[in-house]
Amino acid sequence: MAPASYNCIFNTICVMDASSRLGTKLVKRLLKRGYTVHATVQNHGELLSLKGIECENKKLKIFESDPFDYHSILDALKGCSGLFYSFEPPSDYPTYDEEMAEVEVRAAHNVLEACAQTDTIEKVVFTSSATAIIWGHDNHKDSTDQLDERHWSDINFCRKFKLWHAMSKTLAEKAAWALAMDRGINMVTINAGLLMGPELTITNPYLKGAAEMYEDGVFVTVDLDFLVDTHICVYEEIATYGRYLCFNHIINQKEDALNLANMLSPLPSPPQSLEEDTRIIQQRISNNKLNKLMVDFRGCQSQMDQIANQDICLSR
Repeated sequence: MAPASYNCIFNTICVMDASSRLGTKLVKRLLKRGYTVHATVQNHGELLSLKGIECENKKLKIFESDPFDYHSILDALKGCSGLFYSFEPPSDYPTYDEEMAEVEVRAAHNVLEACAQTDTIEKVVFTSSATAIIWGHDNHKDSTDQLDERHWSDINFCRKFKLWHAMSKTLAEKAAWALAMDRGINMVTINAGLLMGPELTITNPYLKGAAEMYEDGVFVTVDLDFLVDTHICVYEEIATYGRYLCFNHIINQKEDALNLANMLSPLPSPPQSLEEDTRIIQQRISNNKLNKLMVDFRGCQSQMDQIANQDICLSR
């Protein structure tokens, strides 16, 4: 049995954009938990990964919804009590540059405005990034305090060093918070570390400044299952609030750095400077707020899995 603070009413949730790795996994997990899901994609070419699920599960409805088309967002949100939103760059503008910040801010504004106009929406889970937290804290390096959800990346610092991903995520999240507070929208944000997996490539915009993140002790990563669990947890737990820094690994020693380097671009031999580096960089970032929340959620998950397994055994 789930803790009393968890919302176990199986209602309708919108996942936007459902064609991403996170979005597709969220759709599958939510359906498994009994929700009806409105899955949005930006164009028909992205439907393939979801069409098979739709045929098998009548609780899944697929919408072609563009975050720059306000009315298509309203259609997808109709009848939904919650929204999971993560920004995916448009297919015709896939590269993070200085202009992407304006694009991402506009998309966030449209989505939050649509939520404000949808009477049934009770909660929004907005996926942001750890890059909206970690940059521009040079005066913090000698401090014993760790970076956490209270910190924001410095926009001028990001612009100066062309950290466009960080700048876009910071401005978009700030725009979302401004609108959410103005319109009384119940919103939480998840500031995710670098999402790991076989799809990760060296062109991922999060990796801009990777060497500096490593040296500063803030190069954090997250696996897909943990990220999905976090999204569902912060939605179902009624007491969640504000921002949640989400990661379950930090790259702060040679072995981790070498493993990531080989994953991104296999080399015949590692750089000598890295090979000789025996340091363990001090961690300067904390996700304690999320960890406290996830303890109860994971306990609840284990109980639910046991019940599901018992049901399977009894049905045989």
